[in-house]
Formats: sequence, C-alpha cells, structure tokens
Amino acid sequence: MSHLHELSAAALLSALKNREVSAVDAARHFLQRCEGDQTNAIVSLEPERALERAAQVDAGNFTGPLAGLPTADKDLHQRRGWVATFGTRRFRGLRAERTDALTTQLDSTGALSLGATASPEFGFTNYTRSLLHGTTTVPGRPDLNAGGSSGGAAAAVASRILPVAPGSDAGGSVRIPAAACGIIGLKPSRGRIAAMDGQDALGGLPTAGVLARSAEDAGILLDALITRGADGAPTSGAATAPPPPQRRSFADIRDLAPGLRVGVIAGPTLWDEVVDCPTSAEAAQAQDAAIAALTGLGAEVEEVRLPSLPGYAQAFMTLWMANAAQLRSLPSPMEEPPPFEALTRWLIEQGRSLDPGDVAASVGRFAEVERALIRTFAPYDLVLSPTTALPPRPNDWPGDLETGDGLANFHAQCQYSPHTSMINVAGLPAVSVPTVRVGDGVSMSVQLIGRPGREDLCLDAAQALSAATGNIALSAGDGS
Repeated sequence: MSHLHELSAAALLSALKNREVSAVDAARHFLQRCEGDQTNAIVSLEPERALERAAQVDAGNFTGPLAGLPTADKDLHQRRGWVATFGTRRFRGLRAERTDALTTQLDSTGALSLGATASPEFGFTNYTRSLLHGTTTVPGRPDLNAGGSSGGAAAAVASRILPVAPGSDAGGSVRIPAAACGIIGLKPSRGRIAAMDGQDALGGLPTAGVLARSAEDAGILLDALITRGADGAPTSGAATAPPPPQRRSFADIRDLAPGLRVGVIAGPTLWDEVVDCPTSAEAAQAQDAAIAALTGLGAEVEEVRLPSLPGYAQAFMTLWMANAAQLRSLPSPMEEPPPFEALTRWLIEQGRSLDPGDVAASVGRFAEVERALIRTFAPYDLVLSPTTALPPRPNDWPGDLETGDGLANFHAQCQYSPHTSMINVAGLPAVSVPTVRVGDGVSMSVQLIGRPGREDLCLDAAQALSAATGNIALSAGDGS
C-alpha cells in the first residue's frame, strides 16, 4: 500500500490486523512522511527504536488495540532514553531518565511511537513556537501558527504525517491547535484518562487528549489511552471519577437522536473582566454553521449565558503562575544554560511572588466555578461555542519570544481562545470540530461541551456535525 497515510486510523488498524500491511512497512512509510514534514510538526525521530518495535509487533510479541499503529509523543511527555526537551533551549538534547504514565499506557496498546511532536516552552501557550524548535505552522499555510500547545500533534495529523496523535490540554491545548489545523480535537472529562488526570497540578487542569481526522479515529485513540481493570472497566486516578462510559467503545459512533437540547454560549466571556474578547466574524460564521446543521438534525437550540463569576480570570492566572514557579529549580544539562523565554520568565517571577493565601483562595474559586458551570450547563445535552474567537494567528503573534511583555502575551492568548480554559476548570469533556472554510487553507471550528463523562455524545455530535458541514477534517492538510 503506497498511500497508507490516506487511510483512517480505523482502516489502517484493520489492514495491520489482517496482515495486508506489516507494522514495519507502516513504520517506514510514516517515518518517511515525518522526514518530509513541512510544518515543523516533528521535533525528534527515533527510527531505529520504532522499527525494532514494529518488528516485534509483526512477530506477535507486542499486542493491543493499536498494535502497529504509528504515532508520536508530545515533547512534554517523557520516554526513558528518548529526547525530551519540553520545548526549551535549557533542555536541548536532553534524554529522559524516566517514562511517563501516559507513554507507558500508549506502549501497552501496541502503538509505535516514532518520536516527538512540537510543543512551545513547557506547553504554556496556545501557539506552538519556541526559541528551540521554531514555529509549527498550519499545513498548507506556512504563514499561520498551528495553535498550541499540542500544535505539533495537530499539524502532524492534519498533514497526514501521523494517523492520530495524543496531546495534552490544560486550557485548550488540544482543542485550539485542532481548530487551527482543521481537525478533530477531544479533551475528555477530568479523570477519564488515569495516566494523565491533572491531579498532580494545582487546579487539576491538565488532561491527556486526542487529535484525529474523524470522530471514529478520536474514539479509537481515546479507548486505548483509558486504563482498565481486570474486569475491563475503566479506572481513574481522580478523587472524583467521571461517570462510567455508556458504551464499550468510544469509537462506536451513533446517530444523534432528534430533540437534543443544545445551549449556545452568548454574552461576555469569563476573560472579559481583564481584557476585551470580541468574537470575530469568522468565529461567528463557524458557530452559525454549527447551529444550522444541528437544527437541521433535529436539535433544539437556545442561547445560554455564562454565570457571573467575578475573579475567574485572576484565579486562573494565579494558578497558572503558581504551577510555573515550580520550574525555577529545574536542572539543565548545560553548564551555562540560556534563559527561559520571556513569557516563561514572567510566569515564574509572578508565581514566586504569590501569597500562599491567594493560591489557596484561587483553588477554592476553581471549585466554585466548576459547580457553577456544571449547574448552568445541566439543562443541555451539549453546549456550543466557537473554539477560538479569532482565526489562526500569524507566525509573529503575539510578540517577541525573547523580549516580549508577559502580561500582554497572556492577554492576547485569552483573546484568541476565551472559551476553552473554563472547560478545564469544570472538568467537562469537549471536542473541537471544523464547520466552515473561511479562506485559502483556513477553517474555523466550534467547541461542543458535554456533561460529565459524556465523551460518547461529544463524538457522536462531532461526527454528525462534520458530515453536515462538508467533512472538513477529512480533507485537512495537503493530503499528499
């Protein structure tokens, strides 16, 4: 098969299972795709290790639901002995001394990691650009940033360098690059993926997520990343686990039932208290297309306004800074390591000056925000918003990485994606789906937010919405 990259992950897995293609041939094919990467999506490759593991899959020594499927780790996720730079010059050439739980879980599925996808420095931004690796761009649009922080994963999937890829999402870092690159990006409920459930971070924000070109492929990767007990039931490391899945597989995509209640977020965002976050005409166009499609599918659509939550923005910034402050003491393998980037320096400095009482109050405020949002969204099966309020950003946005103003940078990011971070605070599942093309190689997306544990309905709706709006994700990238 000379065009393995044109297959869906589901079709490629079927071909691997039926021995229509070997794992070694699949690995070689996608390694070649990675070497021809024109988006700067891939920042390191491990061809010898990948081919050795592929041979073991072909020999039957590695099995699992993703046996032989090529993918790659985000550069924030460690694999012992592999390059892990975290997107920072201070770790240039560093090889990990341990393996993260998420990469261990991925290995248990039989998947083939080929290397690492690009991330900004420590994943702090909703763009993927760093002084170490440069800029990751939208496939076919080298002038536009791929979004972040899982921009390398999104660009790789969109340009068919990888069939699917894992990412991580603490404030929109799967959904935003999925939107920029015109593919599907799912952030699951807090605790759904035990291998990365956010419990080790203040505020419980980060979770692993998935990037794919279809809802079915997203469901396949989500299934594989879920840790299961001896009885096959999902396990969770979260103190409050999400409800158990209502299906055996999230890849079991079903038609939407008529009468679905959908709330459309209207009015000010939670970030408007610190910076104006207007919705662009392109974002409104994406939302209008989604509303029309869902209405045509029999959904009942109405506006919903966010609750008044003063102090949300400051609480989020406080905990973002507090998490960053822990990086100050990280050792570097260099004798004279270069400085962090300007935004990282600012976050660390602000984090170190925080009053412990303010940090504690922010954790408490997060709990209040979580309850208020879940209560507000409870009447609806799904809640809809634009994924990003603005189209994909130019490569020099939002300023100089070396000398730029930290606060201005942070506020610019809030204006780009004002609706994503609150979903991390609430711990809800959400999926980004492209619904409209707005220019040459540019699409805009909406975010579908589900009730706790309802990733299945998010993916059903993603599939239905994709089909009703031209299957933009299936044609993302150049397809070459």
